Amino acid sequence: MLRRLKLFNDVFKNKETIILRDYLALERTKLANERTLLAYTRTSLYMILGGIAFLQLHDFSQIFWLGYMTIVLSVFFIILGLYRYVQIRKRLSRYYTENLNLNGAEASTEQQ
Repeated sequence: MLRRLKLFNDVFKNKETIILRDYLALERTKLANERTLLAYTRTSLYMILGGIAFLQLHDFSQIFWLGYMTIVLSVFFIILGLYRYVQIRKRLSRYYTENLNLNGAEASTEQQ
């Protein structure tokens, strides 16, 4: 189902050899991806705590649905965060292997 939605499926293909600056940019992108996953996790945990707090308010029993909705949204956020993290990680590793193979092939032809 998620594949049909085509969320976050932009694929970048680089035909040139990459230099040190590009490797460093890829490392920054990896770190940003991890930081984003941690932000999704933090948001999800806070929403779970908020949902539990709403469920504990006995004087406001008419808004108990808000607690359940917050808990469901927190599960949605953690799943979305994990999905995006894995997808970007796969894309970056594919980009690394393609460029390492491309750079290795060019280096071997230059040595000959």
